[in-house]
Amino acid sequence: MKKSLVRAALLSLMCFTVALFHGQSGATPVDDPFLWLEEIEGPRALAWAQAENEKTLGLLQSDPRYDRFYRDALTILQAKDRIPSVWLKRQGLENFWQDESHVRGIWRRTTLESYRGQDPRWETILDIDALALAENKNWVYKDRSCLGQRCLVKLSDGGKDAVSIREFDSEAKSFVAGGFQLPEGKQSVSWIDRDTVLVARDWGEGTTTEAGFPFVLKELKRAQPLDQAREVFRGQHTDLRTLPFVFREGRMDVTGVVRQINGFERQYVLFGPAGPIELDLPKKALIVGIAGGRLLVKLDEDWISFKAGSMISYDLAEWKQDPLRAKPSVVFQPNCRQALSGFGSTRNFLVLTILDNLQSKAFVYRYDQGAWHATPVPLPKDATVSLSATSALNDEMTFTVSNYLTPTSLWYFDAESKRLELLKTAPATFDASKHVVEQLEATSRDGARIPYFLVRPRSARFDGSTPTLLYGYGGFQIPLLPSYGGALGRLWLEQGNAYVVANLRGGGEFGPPWHRAGQGATKQKTWDDFIAVADDLIRRKVTSPRRLGVIGGSQGGLLVGAAITQRPELFNAAIIGAPLFDMLRFTYLGAGASWTAEYGDPAIPEQREWIEAYSPYQMLVPGKTYPEPFIFTSTKDDRVHPAHGRKAAAKLAALGQSYFYFENVDGGHSTAANLIERARRLALEYTYASRRLCPEPPEGAP
Repeated sequence: MKKSLVRAALLSLMCFTVALFHGQSGATPVDDPFLWLEEIEGPRALAWAQAENEKTLGLLQSDPRYDRFYRDALTILQAKDRIPSVWLKRQGLENFWQDESHVRGIWRRTTLESYRGQDPRWETILDIDALALAENKNWVYKDRSCLGQRCLVKLSDGGKDAVSIREFDSEAKSFVAGGFQLPEGKQSVSWIDRDTVLVARDWGEGTTTEAGFPFVLKELKRAQPLDQAREVFRGQHTDLRTLPFVFREGRMDVTGVVRQINGFERQYVLFGPAGPIELDLPKKALIVGIAGGRLLVKLDEDWISFKAGSMISYDLAEWKQDPLRAKPSVVFQPNCRQALSGFGSTRNFLVLTILDNLQSKAFVYRYDQGAWHATPVPLPKDATVSLSATSALNDEMTFTVSNYLTPTSLWYFDAESKRLELLKTAPATFDASKHVVEQLEATSRDGARIPYFLVRPRSARFDGSTPTLLYGYGGFQIPLLPSYGGALGRLWLEQGNAYVVANLRGGGEFGPPWHRAGQGATKQKTWDDFIAVADDLIRRKVTSPRRLGVIGGSQGGLLVGAAITQRPELFNAAIIGAPLFDMLRFTYLGAGASWTAEYGDPAIPEQREWIEAYSPYQMLVPGKTYPEPFIFTSTKDDRVHPAHGRKAAAKLAALGQSYFYFENVDGGHSTAANLIERARRLALEYTYASRRLCPEPPEGAP
């Protein structure tokens, strides 16, 4: 596609490459010719991105497949009969909804009785489209935190992680005059009572961490100016961030602060009547809530007699009286092939979803006579079970059940009465009858067995001819589990293609040990696992390098970048979304400094050595041919800086390599601020993949 930049840029790039291979170090490599692309809204950088967008859209949108893919994707995303996900509230069920009439979305509510029907009667609480129009703002709804009918609503300008927070009355359906109002920032807030909140935000010079998050927590009273808020806790500049927490059960609550040291280590401090108390918990522990009069803690490391991945609990009254002497008891302890995947609580029950060799199961736990007793929830098997909502007022909950070929269903369960009810089933959006799902294993470089899911046509010939997309993530202890993708099915599988999801070390499929196996100094194992799955697909003749593409976003974009720079001959396509790419500068870009616990710190020589060995930006070198990638990002991504994707594309151009690059202005880290933008992105992705991997359609075919 794009063959080169100016000759001077190529010469400068070659000098930069030589300098790197001769051990030149430092946070800012002076010979990097593309540092100017790190200026997010610099005129030169924006002009470059606009020119790239015009080229990419001109080529991909002129492809005869694009219009059909876009229409199909938009129809699926905006379908009126898709399942409205809900929260269980005192007033009934609440939902945030987007469609063609509500592009930015509406916050609305209904009753359980009405929701059971074919066409529920919804009452609008807040219309984000109307608000954006009235205020001439590019509002994207992020979240809300409520105490009774009063809610703190988070609104983002264009989808950024930084949000403005405003107090809203959900009964009056209006913002509260003179209510709490916090200007834009990366911030967290928790209610203490109706007139008091805990706020962690940028309070001025010297109050944010190296990662750009707050480390100072203050108590703010109603009508009090921000500069008069009372400081209650101060972490350290080298921390990741500070977060307030408030857990409630009946009249008993727990209030404190989490000093998040890095992405996985925390220090909990309780605000007691006699002052702050540092809790006696391991650093890799997470307080997750209260259930049945017990405080619940998830462990991500071995502690006392408990294994990493366990859930433990304390008697809440005993713990509040003396949190340093209270004795924990086990709720759940995994074996080597299990992982705790989800949790929540109702008035009397704890709810856990557990992975057992990647098969999902749900249980409700009740504390009685000094022990927790588990009861399985009889949901459908061979599917991913996710806890979607719980009620703090009673013992109701909802679950979503999904797999690759079966449309998602929503189930209601009353733990007290044991009543299970199918509430909703999403309509099928593609013909799944011609595909099958297999769970297979590949052998990684060090002999480890790496599971993966293969969704393939029943009629696959196993001669290497099936166009296949291989997806992965492999980071931050996040598992990849089967789920129904309507657009994936319609735009890719229905064309007779295959889709693969790799369960790589670094993820959370088998709990904390699986994560640690692909973290920091061992991160190369994640890339090895991904490449092993690609090799295995080719060995089994499911596909071939000509028909194999890789896809991933964020950490998954880094994964794809590592794969195509280490084994470019294996792939003919690469979809790289909102990626990390320049790992020698990631701590200086966006929120990158917050991820050193995952990757290491390039400022530390020993850690820089293992990062430099795989950093895709540095591994793009002359003399190699890379699969023509499609790289996309967002100007307003304040999590993973758009410079990663920009610089990758610019360096490919300087090397004379072909690529596609698209930068959406809005959308933040999701790269799409609404369903229309998401449909466009999906259509671009699958048009690109079809061009690269699929045989040419017969002449005259649609």
